[in-house]
Amino acid sequence: MWPLMIFLHGSGERGDDIAKVKVHGPPKHADRNRHFPFILISPLLPSDKDWDIAKLERILDHALMTLPVDPDRVYLTGLSRGGHATWRWGAAAPGRFAALAPVAGRGDPSAACELKDMPVWAFHGDRDDVVEPEGSFAMARAIRACGGGEGRLTIYPDLGHNSWDPAYSDPALYLWLLSQRRREGAD
Repeated sequence: MWPLMIFLHGSGERGDDIAKVKVHGPPKHADRNRHFPFILISPLLPSDKDWDIAKLERILDHALMTLPVDPDRVYLTGLSRGGHATWRWGAAAPGRFAALAPVAGRGDPSAACELKDMPVWAFHGDRDDVVEPEGSFAMARAIRACGGGEGRLTIYPDLGHNSWDPAYSDPALYLWLLSQRRREGAD
């Protein structure tokens, strides 16, 4: 059984060119490393659309039924628009994932208590003027306020919106993800 990583890209990769999914993040790294230690699913979002959690749920259900996936080692990550969706989907279905890694995304602090038992490692540039880093700070504070103690937040100094290059280039992220397992009874 293999760990599964679901990667949700940002707005700039939307459309009908599947090659754009490999421009950033885990697909870029998996394409260059034949020993990438995950089954990787990177759906393509059509132009002018946003991530639909119900559709993503169906993709995950299909993967769990048809691929040799360890259901206790499903990881969700995304950047920018995909980072927003990582927060949303993770909060909507926390029992589905072993860990979340939103990058340059903002979540809804009112949903943060759903993530209090979820290992989360968020990333943001301190000079991001597209998605302000306060979105990541607010989620980290809200998760802590609910009693969550497994959150990490990495803020890159002097970096704008592109916090995904350093985040996804860091082997520590992948090792951290691989060390996480879905919580007992988290179905």
